[in-house]
Order: sequence, then C-alpha cells, then structure tokens
Amino acid sequence: MTRASASPVLFGAFDRHNFGDLLFPHLLAALLPGQTFECAGLAERDLRAFGGHRVTPLAAGAAHLIHAGGELLTCGAWEAAVMLREPAEAAEIIARHDADPAAAAEWAARQLGTTRSVPYVVGSNALAPGGKLIFNAVGGVGWAFLSPTQRAEVKAALKGADWLSVRDHVTQAALRADGIVAPLCPDPAVMVAHCFGETILQHQQQGAAQAVRAAFPQGYLACQFSADFGDDASLDALARGLSLAATETGLGLALFRAGAAPWHDDAALHESLLRRLPPGTARLFPSLHLWDICALIAASRGVVASSLHGRIVALACGLPRVSLTPPQQGARPGKVAAFAETWEPAAQPRSVTVDAVGPAVARALAVPVGVLQDTAVQLRARYLESQAHWAPGLAQ
Repeated sequence: MTRASASPVLFGAFDRHNFGDLLFPHLLAALLPGQTFECAGLAERDLRAFGGHRVTPLAAGAAHLIHAGGELLTCGAWEAAVMLREPAEAAEIIARHDADPAAAAEWAARQLGTTRSVPYVVGSNALAPGGKLIFNAVGGVGWAFLSPTQRAEVKAALKGADWLSVRDHVTQAALRADGIVAPLCPDPAVMVAHCFGETILQHQQQGAAQAVRAAFPQGYLACQFSADFGDDASLDALARGLSLAATETGLGLALFRAGAAPWHDDAALHESLLRRLPPGTARLFPSLHLWDICALIAASRGVVASSLHGRIVALACGLPRVSLTPPQQGARPGKVAAFAETWEPAAQPRSVTVDAVGPAVARALAVPVGVLQDTAVQLRARYLESQAHWAPGLAQ
C-alpha cells in the first residue's frame, strides 16, 4: 500500500509518455513556488529520462489533491490501462480484449488496482481531513459519450471539489447541461514560455534541437501527427500539403513525436511520411525529451500538429500553428478544436483536414506577429487569474 502524502499531490496521467502530461507537474511546481509536491498517477513510473517525473500510485490521505490538467474527465479505465503498457504489449492486449467490453473492464480494473471507471478522476475520499480537492483546467469534450455509470461517477467527484475549472467551451457546456457549473481556464501549458524560457533556450542550443536548426538555417516548421493518420490516403495528403508549404515558404520540415505511449505517435509512420516528402526538405527529430520538444517548437517558424500541446506550446511562444483533424473524427467534438475555438482569434487557423494543410499553413504564417503575441499574453493573464482562486488555500 502506498503511504499517504503529507505534501500536496499533483495527480494526472504523467505516468505515461505524452507531451502535455509530462509538462503539467513542472508547470504547477513553478507556478506554486514554496510548495513541495508529490506526483501521483495510476502506476509507478520513472519518466525522468524523458524530462518527466518519478510517479507513484495515488494513495488515500493526500494533504491536498490537484488534478493538474489534461483530458481527465473522459479517459476511461480501458484506455488508461492500455496506454500504460509498452506499445507491442498494448497491441496484443487490444487484440485480445477490445471486442469484449466486459473482459476489457475486468482486465483494466486488475491492472489499475481500482474499480473507478474514469480512473484519473478522484473524489474527496482520497483526502486527509481538511484537504482541498482541485480540478485545474481539465478537459472532457467526450462527455456525451460516457456511459451513465461513468458520468455519475465523475459528477460525484466534481460536486465534492473545492475548485473546478475546465479548459474549453465544449466541456463547460456539457457539464452545465448536467448541472455542474465550471468557469473556463486556459490549459496550464500557456505558461510554459513564461516559466521555462531559459530552460527551453538552453535546449535550443544543444543536441537534437541544435541539429535541426543547423540543418535548416532558413527556418523550419515543426510537424507532428498521431497514429490516427496512419492510412495511406492520410499520409499521401499530408505529404502533399507539407510539400506545398515547404515549396512556397522555403522552410524545412522537422517531424517530431509528441507521445510514445500507445495510441499516440508511431515512429514508423513518421518514417513513412519522410519517404513521401521531397529529398532534403524534411528530417526526423529523434528526441522524446520534454525540453528538446519544447525547444524544437520554440525555435521553429510555426507548428503543424495533431497534438493539443504542440499547438499550445506554439501559442505560448507566439508562433503560428495549424492543427490536424484526425480522419476518423467525424462529428465528434475534438479537444484541439474546442480549445482553439474557446481561446484563439478567428484569424488564427484552427483544426483542418489533411487535404487543407498547405493553404492553412499559408494563412497561419500571415497572421500578424502582434496578434500572436497578444494572444499569448492574454492567456497567461487568464490562467493566473483562475489560479488565484484556489492556490492560496494550499498554504499550510
């Protein structure tokens, strides 16, 4: 049994390799100086080699518990458990259980050691007496797709919270329809350039980021896409759009991965895209280190990515950005589009299909620098304004 924490606990999905989740504990620690935090998730993991944290399973009796951010409100137990496995093992598990929801749920409960159906959401029963329960800029755009059991479980936890904020209008409206009022707060990653500008600059001047800068002295676009784009039609269309952008701008293309956990980014697909691009226009970015990825983005001329936090880090750095809509998205709301619609000016391209990448990049690069910088400043102010409502309650 994991011991109870005498320190405030940051809780989230930082027990797997995903860009945004690796960032959250760093940001909260920097934004709440004077506090010593423990990082908790669903499994014991050590991601320090990638710039992350050593994470322990959550135990009852936390002094205070802060859901640090992310799409926590709608991450089911099956998805959470699979994403904590190694990719090859995850593929075998999916093949074995994906067609049998009951078996999948039983397997997930055994793996996670909890019967919570939405396991990254925890209620006040995890707190020590007098502890505060905080939900900080969390997301849940798939709320309508939760089962009644899942929705009831999450609602019970949210109603016991001392503070709840959400990061997009889709989540806010869905919760309001279920009787839960939550103010908006930008994702904590809007603070990354403010909190870690020096760290990012150091990583620009060394290693993988410096190699990309040397390879493309004329500048480059930082490009990323998830395994959702792995079909040949999507890869072909993405290659056409990026080739057009490279030709029209003279910029290089740096292909990076924003997550190595299952259902995130696939290195083989990035290699497949590279083979489709004109020789000399693109190169793979090999590093999975958090600060190397931030440095790659910050030194770029803009970002083309399916990753929400690829977009938000670009926003925080005052850079152009274009987000990719997965081909399977359909009418289902997406967290990237929801965030952009909530916080960004209409002049800034939001989510586009792979067929529209080339023109979208041209529009993004035409957005005035002043508009990009103003958005970054405004969202930093909005984040700090929200944090001021709950942070003083953590003082011991």
